[in-house]
Amino acid sequence: MAEAMSRLGTETAFEVLARARALEAQGRKVVHLEIGEPDFDTPRHVREAACRAIDEGWTHYGPSPGLPEARKAVAEYVAKTRSIAVDPEEVVVMPGGKPVIFFSILALAQPGDEVIYPDPGFPIYESMIRFVGAKPVPIRIREENGFNFDPKELSTLLSAKTRLLILNSPANPTGGVLTKDMIEDVVKSLRRFPEVTVLSDEIYSRILYEGEHHSIAAWPGMKERCIILDGFSKTYAMTGWRLGYAGAPRPLTAAMSRLATNCHSCPASFTQIAGIAALRGPQDGVDSMVAEFRKRRDVIVKGLNDLPGFSCKTPVGAFYAFPNIRETGFKSKELADALLDKAGVACLAGTAFGAAGEGYLRFSYANSISQIESGLAAIREALPSLSKGIPARSS
Repeated sequence: MAEAMSRLGTETAFEVLARARALEAQGRKVVHLEIGEPDFDTPRHVREAACRAIDEGWTHYGPSPGLPEARKAVAEYVAKTRSIAVDPEEVVVMPGGKPVIFFSILALAQPGDEVIYPDPGFPIYESMIRFVGAKPVPIRIREENGFNFDPKELSTLLSAKTRLLILNSPANPTGGVLTKDMIEDVVKSLRRFPEVTVLSDEIYSRILYEGEHHSIAAWPGMKERCIILDGFSKTYAMTGWRLGYAGAPRPLTAAMSRLATNCHSCPASFTQIAGIAALRGPQDGVDSMVAEFRKRRDVIVKGLNDLPGFSCKTPVGAFYAFPNIRETGFKSKELADALLDKAGVACLAGTAFGAAGEGYLRFSYANSISQIESGLAAIREALPSLSKGIPARSS
């Protein structure tokens, strides 16, 4: 294997899902609170648009950066939701959001460069930084800051070697959200380093429970140095459709288009037709889904706070709860493994999202209230026996 493969990480959610499925194959009941996937169906009008597209022959190659009409629809949507002017040439449609991370880091970072990323944060950030040979520079996401980083700390991490700053709001795994004041502080720090590009992961921008979404691209001078990552998986319950996009300056969209040609040729044409229907069609399905997530959030946060040794802040966005479990005496992975094996509840260790996630677990509440309540009950019942069966360790 190439040496670079030794630096490539993974996404633990899929590994835990596989373990959970294996237990189910043995006849075990498992409550799935591990995977970040809405349990809602894709809206009917989107599915119908895809079926029509297949019947109409949208089953052939398209342009590498996406169908012109799809790029136009995305540009209109991003312009409307971020209050910025966006040209279709500043959009690249991709098979999911991950290629945006992949291509942004491939296009901008190389050995000797530094990339700042959130810790805990989506694990593919650090994985790809290491893969290209750049230096990952974590910025600590702190519970005491409302699961945000300290802008003053960011100013100390930025340097002449920094090529990329990765932001994620609303955030996976914490549910934290960047405020306007925080973004303003970030922009002030970035003005001292004009060569730094920002990758703003806004995949959960529509899943917000209070306030409004703020994109750093809307600040004066930032659109020209910002990559917006968004997509259809979370907002429209289209995880399996593999459809995402980047909004970026033209030199970067040209680079991403070339990478797309070399990697996947083009996104599937009929899924792009479905994506157009999602963006331009009724949005009531999104609103009702978020309203249901809010109810689930309240149930799981209360339930987690009622568990001995657990302490959980209320997330502002996304669909993840990130409880502090230090008072249980367990390490994160130790407890996550035990909950799956002994309680039949699949969740993720905080360390799956970086070293700063030690002392936390991530629960996805993209599942029904009945399943959430069942999982909480199973954890409560299992905790006393876990304390006896596994040696407690200090955090």
